[in-house]
Amino acid sequence: MAASSLRLPFLPSISAHLPQHSNNTPPPSNLHISGTRKLRAAVIGGGPAGACAAEAMSTGGVETFLFERNVSGSKPCGGAIPLCMLDEFSIPRDIVDREVTRMRIFSPSNLCVDFGKTLLPSEFIAMTRREVLDSFLRAKAQASGARLITGLVTRLDLPAHLDSGPYVIHYNVGGSKKSVAVDVVIGADGVHSQVAKSIGAGNYEYALAFQERIKLPEEEMEYYRDLAEMYVGDDVSPDFYGWVFPKCDHVAVGTGTVKSKSDIKKFQHGIRARAGPKIRGGRVFKVEAHPIPEHPRPVRVRGRVALVGDAAGYVTKCSGEGIYFAAKSGRMCGQAVVEASEGGTYMINERDLKREYLRKWDGEYRSTFRFLNVLQKVFYGNDTSREALVELCGDEYVQRMTFDSYLYKKLAKGNPWEDTKMAMNTIGSLVRCNHLGKKGMELLSNV
Repeated sequence: MAASSLRLPFLPSISAHLPQHSNNTPPPSNLHISGTRKLRAAVIGGGPAGACAAEAMSTGGVETFLFERNVSGSKPCGGAIPLCMLDEFSIPRDIVDREVTRMRIFSPSNLCVDFGKTLLPSEFIAMTRREVLDSFLRAKAQASGARLITGLVTRLDLPAHLDSGPYVIHYNVGGSKKSVAVDVVIGADGVHSQVAKSIGAGNYEYALAFQERIKLPEEEMEYYRDLAEMYVGDDVSPDFYGWVFPKCDHVAVGTGTVKSKSDIKKFQHGIRARAGPKIRGGRVFKVEAHPIPEHPRPVRVRGRVALVGDAAGYVTKCSGEGIYFAAKSGRMCGQAVVEASEGGTYMINERDLKREYLRKWDGEYRSTFRFLNVLQKVFYGNDTSREALVELCGDEYVQRMTFDSYLYKKLAKGNPWEDTKMAMNTIGSLVRCNHLGKKGMELLSNV
């Protein structure tokens, strides 16, 4: 049975395809859709979220258009992906630049903790370049039947009634203005999403990430062969962290902040200074900057339009991780369209998307996002709390729980006795760092 309480199959029409419209010709008010075609969807944005949404829908029988304005571009991103993503999204090992098995975290006072002692021989953090990963995921979407359009989407026209009538995508390709009418739209177009603005999805706070790619001499690069570094402190970010992540033949050195975006270059100088001689003498060959959302948008579904990835606000606090959640949200949303339309056979509506996509997403990941939000408030507020954070990271139980949650994307179930000890150690570290006041106790009680 179909998911909605009422299902209307597509009505036959003279044409087997939805018409395309020039910018000067409005779409017809009553589209009759041929029974010889399937539901038609447009995905705006060809990063991990958009590519995985397009693949899921085209594999499931939905006619799918994937729009990406710059297929050769890349996002300034650490590029770390969890182990479970390789199997879940069939990512081959040759897409992975480095298999990181050692992670070092440096406190504001440069206390260093090796954060990888509990990794099993088969476990690692996969380091990728976004231009390589994104291209691979788009190719998978194309192989499944999605049509990739390299063009800039300029406008989304909504129907008078959001659950009936076509959505019209206007876009530019090679200087030519074109448009296409579709039944469903998925916005995967990032923080400044035009799709989100079109449906009045509301705003959110966002961080600014800044990154330099630095080519090191071969002997210096060997130091980072399987090692990634994280630095915390007011000198590198007032509310985030700085990183040195290894790639195929270079390192990505960057930082991010929500509070002080205008000072981002000062913080970048800070991370370069903290990394010091390990990257000195390297050649900067690429500089990148990009916004990163801080929390989900107030509205993620309206009518037959859904938001995924950064457009929806799916980036975790503390780690700033968004690649896996982008790909996962795209796939879940695409599958929701397939399931609700019974393989592209029936029209869907807002209730379908909320039930099949949002409810499932929130049920699986809401607690993870809330937990990491609390941890960021407790440990990223100032340098004293960051010292406590790094001190705690030296505990092997903390490391195992962290990696279990990160590598496999589920909140790890711990040992009650060890959990109690960890809670006491957390309080002890914060007390030693003179940071545990009334507010801190209230936050910890929510963890």
